[in-house]
Amino acid sequence: MLKNKEFRQFAHEVADWMANYLQNVDQYPVKSQVQPGDILQQIPEYPPENEEPMNNIFNDFKRIIIPGISHWQSPNWFAYFQANSSYPSILAEMITATLGAQCMVWETSPAAAELEERMMQWLKNLTGLPENFEGVIQDTASTSTLCAILTAREKASEFGINKSGFPATRYRVYCSLEAHSSIDKAVRISGLGHDNLVRIKTHINDLSMDPDALEKSLMKDIENGLKPLCVIATIGTTGTMAIDPLEPIGEICQKYKIWLHVDAAYAGTAMFLPEYRWMIKGIELADSYVFNPHKWMFTNFDCSAYYVKDKESLIRTFSIMPEYLKTAFDEKVNNYRDWGIQLGRRFRALKLWFVLRSYGAEGIRKVIGNHVFWAQNLAAEIGKQPDFEIMAPCLLNMICFRYHPEGVDDAESLNRLNEKLIRNLNISGRMYVSHTKIKSNFVIRFAAGQTFLQERHLLDAWLFIKEEARKLE
Repeated sequence: MLKNKEFRQFAHEVADWMANYLQNVDQYPVKSQVQPGDILQQIPEYPPENEEPMNNIFNDFKRIIIPGISHWQSPNWFAYFQANSSYPSILAEMITATLGAQCMVWETSPAAAELEERMMQWLKNLTGLPENFEGVIQDTASTSTLCAILTAREKASEFGINKSGFPATRYRVYCSLEAHSSIDKAVRISGLGHDNLVRIKTHINDLSMDPDALEKSLMKDIENGLKPLCVIATIGTTGTMAIDPLEPIGEICQKYKIWLHVDAAYAGTAMFLPEYRWMIKGIELADSYVFNPHKWMFTNFDCSAYYVKDKESLIRTFSIMPEYLKTAFDEKVNNYRDWGIQLGRRFRALKLWFVLRSYGAEGIRKVIGNHVFWAQNLAAEIGKQPDFEIMAPCLLNMICFRYHPEGVDDAESLNRLNEKLIRNLNISGRMYVSHTKIKSNFVIRFAAGQTFLQERHLLDAWLFIKEEARKLE
């Protein structure tokens, strides 16, 4: 069993390994090259009966685990959306792990609760959100969306569903065809039933939600005796980074008295740049809003900033007060266990504090501004190529494109060709990209937002993509 002296020794060794890893992370294959079962076969079927020296454990970590890791902190990571880290965030996470605080209520860690309150105010001010929004840190945007739907459900039922179960009323939730699958899951978990999730068609040019189609769907449901409950608008869809028009959607929600939740999980960080706040024009009409600092704001996973206009309804939805959780300060403080699903809560605010102070607002603006500038320059370059085509507008830092050589025009052949291209790119270990489908077309999805990204990484990646594409026949 590790004692303090050995802990100190190995803490230094681990810290050195961490610094070296981040310094050289671009030397690793970005996507893990192992096959299913490779790691499992190297781990004994049964746990050890006797203690093992930390030196052996750490060596096995390097030998067994690292080859099975895909390196999200590599500047050559262009897949999905980033799960970014940074040096100040890592330091805060180390301290958080050392403190081991369970921050469920103010009394269990006053600093954690009050720092979280202040960090939510800082983020609100830095991203241009309405002053009357109040925030809480959730683990993910998926949880935040579930909280929004549950709060909307309880408010619409006068908090009767929590008490007595569902009435005969069929509640409906609306989102665009491009919205994230976490909405599907939230509708299921909330008991509304997946058949009551209505996917609204999108505009052809930019794949954003069509407000006219939304209103027609609402009117049809009302005529059929159904109850519209919640609309979820997306700022930066996962597939194509489409931006739903908040203002007309918000006006429709106000007209029909429907909860409006805004999912800006990735693109919300772009609101640090005032020139991109056009994307949240109409945000004052929303009831709730979420963005994830753990995606594009250099803050370790997990950290989701969730805002509500009506915190009383949120708290009433989730608050349960057994005797053993009552404290003398409950009427004076924020007990964030009542602001969401979890009772136990990590001290997530510390890493936000470290990141925001270490970078400063201007530092964050500079990094994400560079990502947008470099990505849009690359999109322009891709668009000039006769054998590549841009498949969706590049509004921020994600490019959707495909390889389209002369003479190959049927959709099935193009899909197979681009699927093979992505497979070859990822097998190489030099980069990692993911895909989506746009109108049944298989498309390369290239997100340029990793913390340590430099323009040279984008240019090198583009050269490699061209080389690999033009080898294909």
